[in-house]
Amino acid sequence: MSSPDPDGLLAEQLLRLTRRVHRIQKRHLQQHALGITPAQSRLLRTLAHFGEPPRMADLAESLEVVPRAVTTLVDGLEAGGRVRRVPDPANRRAIRIELTAEGRGALHELHGARRAAAEEILEPLTDEQREALGELLDTLVGTVPTRGRCRRC
Repeated sequence: MSSPDPDGLLAEQLLRLTRRVHRIQKRHLQQHALGITPAQSRLLRTLAHFGEPPRMADLAESLEVVPRAVTTLVDGLEAGGRVRRVPDPANRRAIRIELTAEGRGALHELHGARRAAAEEILEPLTDEQREALGELLDTLVGTVPTRGRCRRC
């Protein structure tokens, strides 16, 4: 008889939680009738964090995907009027991607959908459990905490 594998169990729990989060977020996106996929949502959120419109390669790097995947996402978002391709003033062969007013509006709606999904997922947790989960997730993703705590500043 083999002994339990706690790390394997944790990995499986994380994978199941990830799938659940994706399902719930997708449902909330559909309820908001935005016609945006989770991948397009991620691209819009990433795009919003750039100071100036990024090149496709910059987006691909930030999203950790191949450039062709970004092209497909941008095509869909551009068809919906949420982003537009603009020439790079420093290199006429390069194209930059910028948010449109519709894209900024969609981001606002997406924020609401993500918030509703998070509330649904976190509903069974107490405030203390949420705080502990936040600290654990900060440790696992290696980020500086954003909830007023600062362990690695």
